[in-house]
Amino acid sequence: MHWLDPWAVRDPGALVQRYAQLFKARGGQVLVGDANTLRPAGAGWTVQTAQGPVQAAQAVLALGPWSDGLLQGLGYRFPLFIKRGYHQHYQGGASLGQPVLDAERGYVLAPMAQGLRLTTGAEFAPLQAPPTPVQLARAEPMARELLALGQPVDSPPWLGARPCTADMLPVMGPAPRHAGLWFNFGHAHQGFTLGAVAGRMLAQMIAGEPTGIDPAPYLPARFG
Repeated sequence: MHWLDPWAVRDPGALVQRYAQLFKARGGQVLVGDANTLRPAGAGWTVQTAQGPVQAAQAVLALGPWSDGLLQGLGYRFPLFIKRGYHQHYQGGASLGQPVLDAERGYVLAPMAQGLRLTTGAEFAPLQAPPTPVQLARAEPMARELLALGQPVDSPPWLGARPCTADMLPVMGPAPRHAGLWFNFGHAHQGFTLGAVAGRMLAQMIAGEPTGIDPAPYLPARFG
């Protein structure tokens, strides 16, 4: 099966850095702080950063797989769970012009700036569980039957935690019981893909503007 119109990114980290640069070029500030210090303050919210406390009328909780801990402290219980995935990069071997999926054996090979990336299926595990890259160990010999991978680059292999909800839809919209607090998490395997459009839709909601799509399926209130 040959998909003729997919988009692929060879360096996700570089693209996110470009987003940050554009944000700052348009007047935004990027501050580093501790999300666990988020507290109501007057008619808004405050959080502690390395540059001191920051206060605003609106706050967005967008912590990916780490959202649940702060949510519970605020009294929310969402049906969240973690899917983990492993990536290994290789250099010095064959090259590809586009990503390739071996659906029967369950792995993907993709050309990246860091080298040829081998990815596997999902693993259900708690956020802090120790790594178990069993799927990578099984997929690598099969991938080498297809291509000369070269030498592995990552040690240990990259491990990412994907925040999922019970209905596999993200949580985006106003917090049901806290004025000025907004949620944007639970995008599962599509967080990188949906990041920009999710941010735009949430900004439209906060500003009281019409949204590009109906936000009803993603509102936090659907979980009660």
